[in-house]
Amino acid sequence: MGLDDKLKNTAEEKIGEAKEATGKATDDKDLEAEGKADQAKGALKQAGEKVKDAFK
Repeated sequence: MGLDDKLKNTAEEKIGEAKEATGKATDDKDLEAEGKADQAKGALKQAGEKVKDAFK
């Protein structure tokens, strides 16, 4: 279960990067902000997974 979560979190970060890049390229500030938010959410979830791993 931990590996699946880590993969999903990494995927969420990568999707966020793509959204941010697309937003910058098309001058879509909303899409750019959404991409940044997705990246932050994925990174926060990754940090949570690392904390859980530390206590195993």
